[in-house]
Formats: sequence, structure tokens, C-alpha cells
Amino acid sequence: KVSGIDPKEIPRKDRRSMSAMSIFATMASQDALAQSGVTTEQLTGGRLGISLGSTVGSTKTTEELFRDFFTDSSLERMKSTIFFQIMNHSCASNVAQALGISGRLLAPSAACSTGCQAIGYGYELIAMGKQEMMLCGGADEFHPLTAATFDNINAASVGFNDSPSCTPRPFDRARDGVVCAEGAGVVLLESLDSAIERGAPILAEIGGFATLSDPRSIANPNVEAMERCMRLALEDADLGADEIGYINAHATATEQGDIAESEAISRIFGELVPVSSLKGHMGHTMAASGSLELIASLEMMSRGRLVPTLNLEEVDPACSTLNYLRLVQTTEIDTFVKNSFAFGGVNSSIVVRRFKHD
Repeated sequence: KVSGIDPKEIPRKDRRSMSAMSIFATMASQDALAQSGVTTEQLTGGRLGISLGSTVGSTKTTEELFRDFFTDSSLERMKSTIFFQIMNHSCASNVAQALGISGRLLAPSAACSTGCQAIGYGYELIAMGKQEMMLCGGADEFHPLTAATFDNINAASVGFNDSPSCTPRPFDRARDGVVCAEGAGVVLLESLDSAIERGAPILAEIGGFATLSDPRSIANPNVEAMERCMRLALEDADLGADEIGYINAHATATEQGDIAESEAISRIFGELVPVSSLKGHMGHTMAASGSLELIASLEMMSRGRLVPTLNLEEVDPACSTLNYLRLVQTTEIDTFVKNSFAFGGVNSSIVVRRFKHD
């Protein structure tokens, strides 16, 4: 449980159809909307949409469904609200229902790339003039089967069970895999004209976005695909590599993933731009990781303090030479890149820049 968070703040009529991930997403959405100052009329008027995804529907609820069914080969035990917790668009639909959102609804489901994709798709809808505002992000809940899935493909951390605070270890020589976590991260995107007109607190702006499929392997990361994704995001932002102040790496502490991402970053940015991964601090929150870590990077830019990679003690020689952050770095940055590279060959990168009033 998270201190200070009470799911009962969500009315029971809405909460009945929610699993933990939808509760996380709803509460994160409420916080984002409160900070942004959006009115009820703006929320329900059709010009505000939602782009919010999860890896799958609720694994916990799915387990309960099959356990009840196989107990007596009957549907009698099942609650009438169970489907609304396990459908893949559960988070987006539940949040929209609870908050009265009547604009477009997207529910990306692209594993670890989900949160970044959700924000990027929201950005594109606004840029095309289809919506004035988009509530965007990702959410996921932890279940033992989630960790078991990574363990089944030899990607889960298993060597630090007696010292769990020492793992995951992105880019570290002793890293041995992913540590699963849960949560939600949600941001409100808005067209510049709309934000200025209503005097919204503008935290930053999306400069560029790219997402692409790598058909070479469903499981193994590819350096060229990661590199191309970042280059396309920079091109969309009309920025050069030398104009980026920080890179928030996906880096989940898998053996091949960290090596591939470090090489892709090195090819574009060389050794100067500060790089860190937040997986050591919060674990891998799956579909929420892209949006949660983008929000954390926004805070770093706002405060002028770049957070290092936790548990990075000795950089793996197989990883490319980069400016790996091992201590908090006090510095002003105006731009950063957020990477999310997922199993299934789904790569996403977002360029964010500080908003500067004319």
C-alpha cells in the first residue's frame, strides 16, 4: 500500500468495475487534472480525450476468473463486473467513465512501451487538431505471474533475493534482470493556444515523438532500431543531438537490453550527455514506466537536479562508454529524451523541452 492513498476516495459505483491498475490510473488522472486546473465543462465537452494503456487487463482478476470457473465449471461464482477489470482497455475506459471524459479514447497496449506511446499518440492527436487536450499515460499492477513471465524468459533478477535493495542494477556488470513493480503515471497534454488562453500552468512541451516496430526479433533488442527511433524523435523535434541535456534510458537491467541501448545512445550522443535509468529506484512498472519516468524527468528538469542510476557500481565493459550518472548532478537542462523499448520489437522515444514564454 502507498501511504496517503485511499482508493475509497473513488465512488463505489465507479470502483466496482476497477482492478488495482484502474484505481492507480484514476487517482493519477485526478492529480493531473487538479494540477492543470481543467474545469468540469472542459473535461466533459468532447475536446478532451484520453490515451491510457496497460500491458494486459488485470492479471489478478483473470486468475480469479479462471480459478472460479475451473472450481465448478460454472459462471455462477463470477461477479458481473469482472469483464470490465480484465478487458485490455480497462484503464482507459474506467478512467473515462469515472471522470466523465467524452472525447477520443485510445488504449495502447505495447508492453513496456505503452506509457510513451500513449503520450506520443495524444501529442499527435492534438497536433492534428483532433483534440484540444489529452489525458495520457500508463498503468500496471503487480502479480506473481508478471514476475514469472520474465523469469520464464530468463529476464528476471534472481541473484539478489537476500539483498533486494541491491537490484535491479541497470548498466552494472553484476546486473541479472528485471524487478517488476506497479503504479501509474498520467500527464495532461494541451494545445499551446488552449493552455495560454486559460492560463494553464505549463510544465514543459513535447518537442518530438517516434515509435516504430522492429520485425527482426520479437524478443531480442536491436541497436539499429533503437538508434533509428531516437533519430526520428530528434528529427520530429527539429533538434540536434548536441541540443539534448539528458537521456532517461529504458535500461531494465537485462543483459542484452542495456548493451543495445547504450550502443544506440552512443552512436547518436557520444559520451557527453548525462544518462541514467530510474529502474533501480522504482523497479520496472511495465506499461506505466514510460509515463512515470517521463514525469520524474520533468521534475529533474524543473529542479535542476539529475538523478543517477541506483545500484550502478561498476559499468559493464560490454556497455558502450557513456556519461553514466552515479551521483546526483546539479545542472540546468532545457531538453531531455525519454526512451521506452519493449519486447515485441516496439520502440518509442519522446523529446521533451522546457517551455519558454516569449
